[in-house]
Amino acid sequence: MAQADFQVVGTNDKALFTLKLHRGEGMVLLAMNWKQGKPTSDFVGFAIEYQEPGETKFWPLRNRLTFSCVDAAKDPNVKQTLRSPIQKFRWVHLPMNAAAEGKFTYRVTPVFMSPTHELSYGEPQKAEIALARETYPKKLDVTFTRGYVTSQAFVDHYESAGPISTLLPAKAADGLRFVATHPKVTEALPWMGFEARKAIFEVLDAAVADDRAAVRVVAYDLNEPELVAKLEKLGARLQVVIDDSDDHAPESSAETQAATRLRKAGAKVVRQSMGNLQHNKMIVVDGKVKKVVCGSTNFSWRGFYVQSNNAVVLTGPKPVKVFAEAFDVYFSDGTVKGFGASPATEWTSLGLSGLDAQVTFSPHANHNAALASIADDIAKHTTSSLLYSLAFLYQTPGPIREAVTKQTNSSNVFVYGISDKKVGLDLQMPNGNVAPVYAAQLAGDGVPEPFKSEPTGGGGTRMHHKFVVIDFDKPTARVYLGSYNFSSVADTKNGENLLLIKDRRIATSYMIEALRIFDHYHFRVIETAAKGKKLSLKCPPQKPGEKAWFEEDWSNPRKKRDRELFA
Repeated sequence: MAQADFQVVGTNDKALFTLKLHRGEGMVLLAMNWKQGKPTSDFVGFAIEYQEPGETKFWPLRNRLTFSCVDAAKDPNVKQTLRSPIQKFRWVHLPMNAAAEGKFTYRVTPVFMSPTHELSYGEPQKAEIALARETYPKKLDVTFTRGYVTSQAFVDHYESAGPISTLLPAKAADGLRFVATHPKVTEALPWMGFEARKAIFEVLDAAVADDRAAVRVVAYDLNEPELVAKLEKLGARLQVVIDDSDDHAPESSAETQAATRLRKAGAKVVRQSMGNLQHNKMIVVDGKVKKVVCGSTNFSWRGFYVQSNNAVVLTGPKPVKVFAEAFDVYFSDGTVKGFGASPATEWTSLGLSGLDAQVTFSPHANHNAALASIADDIAKHTTSSLLYSLAFLYQTPGPIREAVTKQTNSSNVFVYGISDKKVGLDLQMPNGNVAPVYAAQLAGDGVPEPFKSEPTGGGGTRMHHKFVVIDFDKPTARVYLGSYNFSSVADTKNGENLLLIKDRRIATSYMIEALRIFDHYHFRVIETAAKGKKLSLKCPPQKPGEKAWFEEDWSNPRKKRDRELFA
């Protein structure tokens, strides 16, 4: 049944479709495909149910959309996918207890509708998959924030209990003084911060408990009060470099407030902006505990609770040594010329057994700059798929943007991606066209029934990832990730971390995150286009010329490739 423990398939030969499960970080991608030809026109979607490890009950997933041709008021279970199936060939599910040990069982059933609107069910597919809390236990853990402050899920869970102004500060400078008064704050913040917040706090708690641990931190944004309080507990065991560019420099900034507090606690603090920004977000714990945190997650309210971000936790003496040596150069020099001449700018193995993982730090000198080689990898060596989530890409002309554009225009490579810019987001649509998503749309104003207006709080950049996934489905799968914004400034002026990991499990985790974000904002475009109209599931064709909901999945080349690639 298993191709690999992170990708499993259903084995029911009687089922009319295939099922493939892909393990993600606190989530799973379900991908379905029809075995022969197209479904019959009465096929109206998939019912999805799941069973938690050690349990006997199957829980049906819910759908916000229902059939317009069915009186939903007469059916108390109408939102269950057994009654309102998913009209897509893939779905990302975030189970409530994703960290539970053991295997989750998914049961997917095709749903059909008669001319009189009665539902019937075909032969299901079942498959089991272990999600596991850590990607590679005691080696490397990929984690994500939820990035759903502007979502129907946030509205359902938390906005009805209190305004977002009681949950998040309005200004970054107020972050360390802000006290959340939202009635569900103790539940909401861990939900919003998801695995990344939990993993970062666990590393800091372990460092505090290990009284022999030396801790090194580099921070760009630093205004999350719980994190700063943990750093204060480290006292003289802490060395920290804090950015002092732009809004971070004034005495009123949270970063300056944090520096004052940490110095008072006994820490050694350096302020710097390198040639432009000290843009790293990293923690190095060297003691009985040997851990490193890196990635795109700023140590801030926005980084944890508003934006889509990733944080990677590395375990072992070699990652600690490599990151500590880079830190020491930042701490002692802090100049572009000095750092660019250091060994930290070279690609260096992280020494993780069984994993091909490397890291390099910016700012690079001209002779060892990394940007052109990454662009070359994307443009010349991508053979199957390119999935990316890159903040600021469309504000950043240069080789990466050119390489992404080349592959987007290629008929041989499947490309999905999302990038933010000042006016909102550019979204790479399934048909290959680019559709802009503007800030007004992100505010959720005037969304169609049955959806609710979404909060405007937490404004600004919401998609903050910086990762590129190449050929996730091939043995050559690889991911570029870090704090690095894939720009010439990030390459040769900023303080940054950039990792290259060649591993299918990790590539699959980032692939699923890319799809999750893409689908979220793709649906926001659909919501916006449907203003004034109620969104609903499509019933089977009743009149000549009407098409079934799935027709484009066969007729549109991009959607056809989507259906085939993931399933």
